[in-house]
Amino acid sequence: RCENLVEVYFQLQQQVMAASTELGPELLPRLLERLNEVLSSLVKSSFLVEKQPPQVLKTQTKFQASVRFLLGPQLLKAAPKPYMVRADMVTEKQARELELSNYSNTLSESTGEILHNMVALETNPTSVTCCANFKNVLLKKIKRCERKGSESVTEEKCAVLFSTNVTLTPSNISIHLQVLSLPIVVIVHGNQDNNAKATVLWDNAFSDIERVPFVVAERVPWEKMCDTLNLKFMAEVQTTKGLLKEHYFFLAQKIFNDHSASPEDFQNRHVSWAQFNKEILPGRGFTFWQWFDGVLDLTKRCLKSYWSDRLIMGFISKQYVCKLLSMEPEGTFLLRFSDSEIGGVTIAYVIRGKDGSSQVENIQPFSAKDLSIRSLGDRIRDLGQLRNLYPNTPKDQAFGSHYNSEWGGLG
Repeated sequence: RCENLVEVYFQLQQQVMAASTELGPELLPRLLERLNEVLSSLVKSSFLVEKQPPQVLKTQTKFQASVRFLLGPQLLKAAPKPYMVRADMVTEKQARELELSNYSNTLSESTGEILHNMVALETNPTSVTCCANFKNVLLKKIKRCERKGSESVTEEKCAVLFSTNVTLTPSNISIHLQVLSLPIVVIVHGNQDNNAKATVLWDNAFSDIERVPFVVAERVPWEKMCDTLNLKFMAEVQTTKGLLKEHYFFLAQKIFNDHSASPEDFQNRHVSWAQFNKEILPGRGFTFWQWFDGVLDLTKRCLKSYWSDRLIMGFISKQYVCKLLSMEPEGTFLLRFSDSEIGGVTIAYVIRGKDGSSQVENIQPFSAKDLSIRSLGDRIRDLGQLRNLYPNTPKDQAFGSHYNSEWGGLG
């Protein structure tokens, strides 16, 4: 424990002072200086961000954060008044300079204006913790810095720097404490949220623990990306039913724009940041991440129970649906996420002509707005041409628990 190490420090200091005459005028100051360096390092490392600010932060929006000084209850108990902790926005370049100086440099200029950015570092006698709780903070404005190449504002990473100066008792040493938050992307409009989330997801998933702020790989193994998309999906939708191997195969075909490779071929590939959220998908007006995030949002808002009951195949191409359904009886259907629209789910079903030939039809995708008016289960009940969920489950058996009993069927 940090407290025990500090006790050891003070005992060593006392022993050094007791042996001062034996140590001599040259060795004593050097030993005391080294002890102070060790104490300073220990104390600085015990200043932590306990509650991180939002990693996508909109200007003119209030947010919360808190920092904790682990050694505060022991070292600041004799302080005449609480010390104040300051919160400042810093650029990636400033964060890097602070890191390279081992946080010995102080910030020269904040890169944004934060209101209510001074909070007392207070000890709670009940929990014996020493914290500064920022409850009413607001980023009023941000100064944009020069970006690299084709980098957009939603790829620009900042951080909040928390800092304070404390004087430790009983040694009376003054120490400057500072700690950086996780990287933050600052937005000014809600329509930037999607791209900002992509930057944060990539940074959180693929950055090394020991790194220069905020360096992250430009290309990552596809298998790592699969793990990330799966964890993100389950966390956002709040489901225990994750993505399956066939889902990953479809997603690989989509992001690499390759329909000839096998699932095994994709396992050894690397996916780039550009493929993830810079390059527009062929024939579409959006990126892979923008499309995937739309699926996340739709599933979270309207389809959680259907997905958790494995009633939605979801991640499957229109071409593969035709292959699956073409030999099935009339009225066999399945649900997939729309390829052409962001945040849509569509129903593909089999119809047979008089000559016995089969055809697969796709119903116009339903959006979250559509499904908030009438649920997916009730829409399926309404559609008389839908009979069995692929491969052969009667629709009332599959979706009966999702029907709204107050509505009568229309088909």
